[in-house]
Amino acid sequence: MVEFKHPTFQDVLLARRRIRPYLPPTPLHRYPALDELVGTAVYVKHENYQPVGAFKVRGGVNLVSQLTPPERERGLIAASTGNHGQSVAYAAQLFGVTARIVVPEGANPGKVAAMRGMGAEVISHGANFDEARAHCEALAQQHGYRYVHSGDEPLLIAGVGTGTLEMLEVEPDIDTIFVPLGGGSGAAGACIAAHSINPNCRVIAVQSEESRAGYESWRSRSLCAAPNRTFAEGLATGTAFALPQAILWEQLDDFVLVSDAAIRQAMVWLIERAHTLVEGAGASPLAAAYQMRDDLRGKKVGLICSGGNTSLDHLRQALATHGAA
Repeated sequence: MVEFKHPTFQDVLLARRRIRPYLPPTPLHRYPALDELVGTAVYVKHENYQPVGAFKVRGGVNLVSQLTPPERERGLIAASTGNHGQSVAYAAQLFGVTARIVVPEGANPGKVAAMRGMGAEVISHGANFDEARAHCEALAQQHGYRYVHSGDEPLLIAGVGTGTLEMLEVEPDIDTIFVPLGGGSGAAGACIAAHSINPNCRVIAVQSEESRAGYESWRSRSLCAAPNRTFAEGLATGTAFALPQAILWEQLDDFVLVSDAAIRQAMVWLIERAHTLVEGAGASPLAAAYQMRDDLRGKKVGLICSGGNTSLDHLRQALATHGAA
């Protein structure tokens, strides 16, 4: 297994300094109707307000700002179901670097259009993320592009950790944080920031029952593959990533699986009760908090709403099945 440098809280603080000129802090809001639903104080960190509609842009800006001149010259390539690709495309445009993004065939059309709009070349390949990633890695090897892995990048993890840092600066007594997990960079960054600020703060990762490679890897303390069937592309990985998992094995407090139906229900609840449009991954922390509501009485809960880039098709499905709830 490749050895990676584990990012530290100092790296998160340095990332905040780097990204602040480009990305202002996102809002942290409390909604009485969500408090009522979960049965305790609930705060939503609105990463869906980022310029690309998702938290990953924090890591993209942090990483691309630190590229060496030879890396800038070679250009970037990444594999993504959407939000990681948008992050790389946005940061590449910001710093004048060429970007290529490999996406699965049938990827979220809004996210694909956004990547192209930011100047990236989008390459469609494979039926799912893992097939797209394999093709991306082959192209990187063939052409010498700087490959930006969606999980095994210390600068990405430090960058996305700034979201949790901002949350706890505003509400330092939040004691339980739910964060969605696909590749695991967001959960790893949340652990580093939260536990450095408050060692007693519990960080709980959330993944779909339909794509549980991250959960199985965390539970077994070994990298696992698992079927990848969730509709929520931000949670959709069939294999676990080494660096985030190594951090999670040391620092993550708990891991929750939720059903795709519960995620769709949470999407609708956020529209109804918080006037917030989110994608499936962004809704999964609310689904998990509702599932665990009996254990959260008296807690102060933070939900990392990782992104708002839902497709019209996913929104229609959620409203069709849960819109009358």
